[in-house]
Order: sequence, then structure tokens, then C-alpha cells
Amino acid sequence: MKVFYSEKHLHHVQGEVYEKGTWRAGRDVPERVACLLNAACRLGFDPVEVRELQQAPAASVHTSQYMTFLETAYAAWGRVDATGERVIPSSFPIRQKAASYPDSIVGRAGYHLQDQLSPIGEHTWTAALAAASVAWSAAAHLVKTKEPTYALCRPSGHHASSDKAGGATYLNNAAIAAQCLRQRYSRVALLDIDVHHGNGSQEIFYQRSDVLFISIHRDPADYFPYFSGYACEQGEGDGLGFTVNLPLPAGSDDTTFTSALEEAISQINAFQPGALVVSLGFDGYREDPAGGFDLSSDAFYQAGQQIRSLGLPVVFVQEGGYALEYLGDLLTCFFNGYGFRDIYGCRDSRGAAHG
Repeated sequence: MKVFYSEKHLHHVQGEVYEKGTWRAGRDVPERVACLLNAACRLGFDPVEVRELQQAPAASVHTSQYMTFLETAYAAWGRVDATGERVIPSSFPIRQKAASYPDSIVGRAGYHLQDQLSPIGEHTWTAALAAASVAWSAAAHLVKTKEPTYALCRPSGHHASSDKAGGATYLNNAAIAAQCLRQRYSRVALLDIDVHHGNGSQEIFYQRSDVLFISIHRDPADYFPYFSGYACEQGEGDGLGFTVNLPLPAGSDDTTFTSALEEAISQINAFQPGALVVSLGFDGYREDPAGGFDLSSDAFYQAGQQIRSLGLPVVFVQEGGYALEYLGDLLTCFFNGYGFRDIYGCRDSRGAAHG
């Protein structure tokens, strides 16, 4: 298996973010990629650095207005009376669609940024575009060879909608990969197993029947992103029935998670897609600071087995996972379950070995 990545991810610095009434350090640190890339190489994956940045992949799922905003926001921010070095919104178009598009970068920041978890720095656009190019390159390789691929994207993408950033994501890498796969396959499934709901992915495909979107996540009634991911959201128009949300209670354990994944596997089999994209998040792990689920590493080992049982060409797109000490082992456990073995196996926080 090839692992696609870009060194340009290093230029994006999330910095502090605002959540629950206070500023805290952002969790999307560059070291995440090193942990995951080292583990992938230990598994024998062939690393492929993506150097060429292309806007066309992102433009396949995002509006031109939004992409222009991401590209120009930092420079425009520096021309207004703003004391911060990063673009962080202070006003939002709450509960209604904005009547018009603001001229001010301050207004545009609120228009395109869903929260204060996704600041834009000097090199955020470059890093996000690189992540999108990584996802497209991985999917294009699958289209050409039918071989499974791993897109090691940073920043992550599944909270980014067609014209909004959020949850530390800017361009929707998984949606971009799915769109690339549609060039060859008439039906594509997108399975999201990050602990947070993939609200951006849902929005992009909500009215489409050619991409089945399924998300397993902590119940948004008391968890980010709060406003989407409920079981009643099933798509609309041509897409009705092609969005499936499986929200789980806070602190859900391995059994609950794997049971939900079995349901997702059944739905994907019924859809009969030609290929699969997996939004691969490790933030449901019990030691992760996201604090959503109580999963051991064995849950990810089993998830790898369950996904392999589909027998589909698959692109794995990296989403969350912030417990740096455990990230490499979690990736190893997942791909051990999927069928790749290393000489070390993997261990969870209690020392139980797998693989």
C-alpha cells in the first residue's frame, strides 16, 4: 500500500482556539503526521510525497467564492485593524442564510468559518491545498490500479462543507477523494469513523444518490458539531436515504462501536458501491483528549477487519486523532486488522497486544 503525504502540512500552525469560554492550545499539531507516517512505513507502506499543488481537486466539491476566501483571507486580515496574527471570526450569520456577501474580511470570516476552532494563518491555505492534493492523488492511484491507498492528510477535512471551514478543517479531503473515485465508479460509499460527525461531508453529498455517506460518531446533542449528525438526517431530494447517521452515547465502548460499524457495513453492502472512502479518525480512543468514546486499540483492529470484509477498493483518508503517544500503535492496529502486519504488533494503553 502507498501512503501519500505532503511536507507542506508543517507550515500550518493551528495555535490557540476558543472553546467553551476559554482559549486552549489547538490539538492539530504537526507531530501527528510524523507519528502516523513512521507507523505506516514500519508496516511496509511505500511513502509518496505529493509536491504539486492543484486547485482543481478542491474545486470539485468547494465553491470558487470559498476557495478565494481561503487563499486571500490572511493577507486581507493584515490590512484591517485586527490585532491577532490569525483570521478568527467574531460575528456569525446565526440561524439564517446571510442576505448578502460582506465586503469586509471580518464579515467574510464569520460567513465562511463556522467556529473559532479553525483559525487561518499565513500558510493555512497552502497546507489545506496540499492535503486536498494528497487525497486526490491517493484516490487517483486507486482509480488507476484498484490498490488500496492511505492519504495522510493534515489538516483534516470532514467538517469542511462546500463553502465553510470548521473543526480545524478547511478543505474536505474525504469528499475530494470520493469525487475523484466517481470518475471511474458510478457509486461510491464514504464511511466516517471519526468520533465527531462529518458534517461537512454530509452537506456536500446530502442531495446526491451516487455517494452514500455513513457516519459513526458521538451523539451531537452534547458534543461537537452540535447541529448535525442526528439519526433523523437522511438526505433530501435525490439524496433521500443516502445519508446514514449512527450517533452513539458518550463513553461508548468497543462493543457498541463495532456493533454500529456492523450496521454501517450492512448498509454499504446494500448500496453496492464500486469503491469506498474511509474517513479514518482515531480520536475515539480512550486516551484521546477529545473525550468522546472509551475505545481500546482492539476496536480499531476489529474495524480494520470489518472494513476489509467489504472487499472494496478503498482510500483511507486521515481525519482526527490527537493522543500522540498512541497514534502510531492505533494506526498499526487498524491496518493489522485490515491485513497488514508488522513485527511488533500493537498495544493499547493497558498493554494488551493485538495483531
